[in-house]
Parts: sequence; structure tokens; C-alpha cells
Amino acid sequence: MAGLVILPSARSFHDTLDALSAAIDQRGVRIFARIDHAAGAAEAGLPLRPTTVVLFGAAKAGTPLMQAHQTLGLDLPLRALVYEAADGVACIAYREPADILAAQGAAGDAFPSVAAMSALLAAVAREAAGTPAA
Repeated sequence: MAGLVILPSARSFHDTLDALSAAIDQRGVRIFARIDHAAGAAEAGLPLRPTTVVLFGAAKAGTPLMQAHQTLGLDLPLRALVYEAADGVACIAYREPADILAAQGAAGDAFPSVAAMSALLAAVAREAAGTPAA
């Protein structure tokens, strides 16, 4: 799937999730929510391996995008999914911000914040996964 980045983690699911939250916090970026899909599945009596979405961002970066293309509010704030794959490996997945904009007909290169968002996602994901920078 275009624009989808999946990074295997050297850590367990819970350690990866905690490290992701810490990496976001350390950068002064606000975490808006954590959605625990596995807990929701359990409440419905359904099995699901650990699967949590973290929504985070900064109004100074996202608001100008929504001012130009208000429907980007469907995809902002940024989000990263931490999940335990079938083989037991924790993974982090996220969509590239430029691809999110392109899917809505907006040019990502028209907004300087898009490159910064992409760099932030890559950095916090690598840090959380225990993967050195490329």
C-alpha cells in the first residue's frame, strides 16, 4: 500500500508503545489519544493481538493544512499504530503525510510542515523500535 511504512521493533509490544509515547513527549508534541483496539475487541468478546493507535501532533503544523483543505481533519492529527504481528514481533505502522495529502488532492510540497511531519514520524518510530537512524 503506497505511503504505508511498517517498521519491525526490536522491543516487545508494550515496550514499543511506551517508547513511542516517550519519544513523542520528549519532542514536546502533544499526544491526543491512545486507542486500544485489542481492549475494544475483548469487550466485544473477540480476540485481537495487541493493537494500539497513538494520535499526536501540533496545531501549528496541522492547522494550516486544514485551513487549506479542511477535509484533512479526517487524517489529522498524525497517528502511529503499534501492533503485535502474528509472529509475535511488535511493529509500528504509519502513513507518510505527503501521501495523505495527495489522497485528498493536496500538494504536500506546498506546505513546509509536511516534510517536518514526515521526519517526526520516522524519528519517533525508529526510536521506539530501537532501530538506529538510516
